[in-house]
Amino acid sequence: MIAANERLDAALEGVARGEIVPYLGPGVLVLDETDVPASPKALAALIEAQVRAPRRASGNLWAVAQFVETRRHRRTAARLVEKAFAAAGGDNCVHRWIAAVRPPLVVDAWYDAGLIEAFARASCDWGVVHGVSRHDVRGESWTRALAAGDAARDAPDPGWRSLIYKPHGLARAGRSFLLSDSDYVPVLTEIDIQTPIPMEVQERRRGRGFLFLGCRFDDQMLRLFARQIMKRSAGPHTAVLEGPLSRMEARFLEAQDIARVDLPLADVVARLPRTDAAALELDHVPRQPLDLAGRVGDVDHRHTDAVGDLHEEL
Repeated sequence: MIAANERLDAALEGVARGEIVPYLGPGVLVLDETDVPASPKALAALIEAQVRAPRRASGNLWAVAQFVETRRHRRTAARLVEKAFAAAGGDNCVHRWIAAVRPPLVVDAWYDAGLIEAFARASCDWGVVHGVSRHDVRGESWTRALAAGDAARDAPDPGWRSLIYKPHGLARAGRSFLLSDSDYVPVLTEIDIQTPIPMEVQERRRGRGFLFLGCRFDDQMLRLFARQIMKRSAGPHTAVLEGPLSRMEARFLEAQDIARVDLPLADVVARLPRTDAAALELDHVPRQPLDLAGRVGDVDHRHTDAVGDLHEEL
């Protein structure tokens, strides 16, 4: 049996060599002191502090957002989330390390821009593709691509050394993100056949494993996205998950053949492989404001559950 530290070291070395895809969840934000919500439940609580949601929706981010969207208009829900992430403290040590080693693909499964800010200071040979709400775009677009410097592209460039994939979108004014049930239903309907996942992401995951950092799988939506994004990848897969697992988390890890490392995220920081010292000393680079502004364009919650339950069993 491989010791937890050895398994973690192997996964981190794999990221540095470009063989493992880092998959960052909202929990990565707790590495720095921040008021930014670092879990779906925390973001739901922040929204509910402004708009009281019914008990049946309380604590469920996607359902709470749907309630606000239905009763107060979508723009109200979007502004609450944009305001929550406007106070983000920027990147942290994990973001900076990933930007320094520049893997071919990074999945950043939360709404903040910390990883983008780290890449913006470390390299120019990268780009972003993020999920968009059908409320904000015309046609059948699922994502929007941006090159370094925030220039819009029709699609991710295969020539980029690194691609940041933000499946839930980017919570910035002028950008777009998935939030409510009605945002997710079209995606859930198609995700099993991979339509919402950009082809360049599908190409870059091929032959690689995943390392999950700052992720929990106690929410059906998070499990579903992780399952579909890692689909047709090669492994090995590792998840750093501290403390007791829920029944559904344990079941998910077993079904997806993900090896669990029961360590705090701070231990990951202590074990990050050494790289170019100049690249990692990003703390000393003056932070420049990153312009993320740009132009962009009711479904019962039970429908989301029904689609998710179907995928859960597949």
